Amino acid sequence: MQPGLFITLEGGEGAGKSTVLASIRTCLLDAGIPHRLTREPGGTPFGEALRAVVLDPRYACLCPESELLLMFASRAQLVSESILPALAAGEWVVSDRFTDASFAYQGGGRGVPPALIEDLERWAAFGLKPQRTFLLDVPVAVGLERVAGRGGGQDRMERESLGFFERVREAYLERARLDPARIERIDAALPPAAVAAQVARSLSAMIAAWRGAIA
Repeated sequence: MQPGLFITLEGGEGAGKSTVLASIRTCLLDAGIPHRLTREPGGTPFGEALRAVVLDPRYACLCPESELLLMFASRAQLVSESILPALAAGEWVVSDRFTDASFAYQGGGRGVPPALIEDLERWAAFGLKPQRTFLLDVPVAVGLERVAGRGGGQDRMERESLGFFERVREAYLERARLDPARIERIDAALPPAAVAAQVARSLSAMIAAWRGAIA
């Protein structure tokens, strides 16, 4: 059986990942490709419990090391329980964030050495890397304005400083510069339809190549 493909969406606050995720789901449904959508942290009952902790403003004092280990605990469970079985069964998996987020948020934002994150990637994420990552890139001020426009309270991550989010964005862009074959930067400052169209074009090429490998 042809294994499924693993696709991830990355980006800072207010990048529009939820909208693009819905667009990808529509494309895969139209193409008749079996797929699974998930998110990080979360995606499993255990991961969702950890997500509640990581985003809870009551834990503002959470140190970078604890935050990183919680992310990878959720990730390890997600990969072993959901992602790897789905890929082996021929399903495509689309995740709202994956290990690139740790390099951006805990690495770029918190200052955790990348080598430590790489070690955890090999061990706790089982060395799994997506075939394609869509980096939804938007200026930090624009993204935060979008978040503020949603209303409601801010979670622990959303309460971080402007400088923190600028470091996160730069870390994401550096990841894209280092791995352009996998990470495709999408201009997420464009209108939602234009953003979805960029992703759909790339996704169509991936579907054609995947089907060609089966034939």
